[in-house]
Amino acid sequence: MQSSKIPLNLPPIEGRISEDNGKTLIYDELRGKKIVLTPEEHVRQRFVNFLITVKNFPPERIANEVSINVNNTSKRCDTVVYDNYLDPLVIVEYKAPDVPITKAVFEQIARYNLALRAPYLIVSNGLTHYCCHIDYVSMSYSFLKDIPLFEEISRDQAQ
Repeated sequence: MQSSKIPLNLPPIEGRISEDNGKTLIYDELRGKKIVLTPEEHVRQRFVNFLITVKNFPPERIANEVSINVNNTSKRCDTVVYDNYLDPLVIVEYKAPDVPITKAVFEQIARYNLALRAPYLIVSNGLTHYCCHIDYVSMSYSFLKDIPLFEEISRDQAQ
C-alpha cells in the first residue's frame, strides 16, 4: 500500500505530494523542502497539519527533525514545539501506521526528553495518539484524554 493512501486518523492534506525519479515526495512546509514520503513521514506531515489547523499550534513554533544530544549520542526528535521563550514545550514521536505504540516507544521519547525537559510528550502512529503531561514540580505524569489546544498548553506553562 502506498504510504500516502494509508487511512490515518488525521485530517487530510492536499497538494503537497509529487513524484521525482520514481520517488514519492511531500513538501514539508516547516523545513521548506521536499522529503521522501515514507509511512512515518506521512504520519508526521499529517500530524503537524493537525496541530496547526485543529489544535491552533503556531507553525513558527514547530520544528521537524530537531538534533539533540542524549548521553553523548546524537539523536533527532521527530517534532518539537516551542513556547513563547523558545523552550521545548512538546516533543512528538511518530511511528509508521503499522507500528504499534508500545512501552518501548514511550521509553524512546522519555530518553529524548532527558535532554529537553518538555512538559508534554505526544506519540502517534497516525491511527492512535497519546499525550502525556509531565509535572516537574510534583515529579508525576498523567495521560490526557485528548491533545490540548496550543492556548491551553501555553496557559498552563504561564502559571
